[in-house]
Amino acid sequence: MKTTLPALLAATLLLSAPAWAAETRTIAMAGHGEVKAAPDQVQITAGVMTSAPTAAQALTANTARMKTVFGALEKMGVPARNIQTTNFSVSPQYTGGNNNERPRLSGYQVNNNVTVHLDDVSKLGSAMDALVTAGANQMNGISWSIREPGPMLAKARAEAIADAKLRAETYAKAAGVTLGPIQSINEGGAVMPPRPMYRAMAMQADSAVPVAAGEEIVAADVSVVWEIR
Repeated sequence: MKTTLPALLAATLLLSAPAWAAETRTIAMAGHGEVKAAPDQVQITAGVMTSAPTAAQALTANTARMKTVFGALEKMGVPARNIQTTNFSVSPQYTGGNNNERPRLSGYQVNNNVTVHLDDVSKLGSAMDALVTAGANQMNGISWSIREPGPMLAKARAEAIADAKLRAETYAKAAGVTLGPIQSINEGGAVMPPRPMYRAMAMQADSAVPVAAGEEIVAADVSVVWEIR
């Protein structure tokens, strides 16, 4: 059977039609959500640094003071599982070394640091007082956190979706189209920033060191794709 050129063109158009019909117009939009709350737990990193002419002397002095530090924490009721050694070092110390002189060994330094986890943030000031009084001469940082961030993260994710939808609706209206069903949702990451947003929330326990807990932020970012009509 002879096939004419018009018939071939018609067949080509018919075969191509489903591909054109399947093409979907979409709009992709990012959304951000965050929830703030006062932290309900805190970690302190503290320790003892001692120096002496010999390593043994420096270690003996450090051990004695660290035992006092551990005793103070135990007296406060901090459970052993909430106390963790995070650094221990013995380092030689040198003097001289100028004017082409060789450095001379002058002694040894011992560092012993622990991280203390407090489930009650109101005890932070008292804990720092107790640590210093017991002999801790190193305070290397305070870290705030949320004990159960799950519910906050769920709310942040919902807010991120709502934010993305609001943005998409704004653009769709400006473009003269409407949003159809969601094609995909991708999470760009859920984070708890390590540095809190501070607000006036000083906690004092008698003569304890005043501290500000501030606020922790749990955030979520999403990318949503809608079909547009």
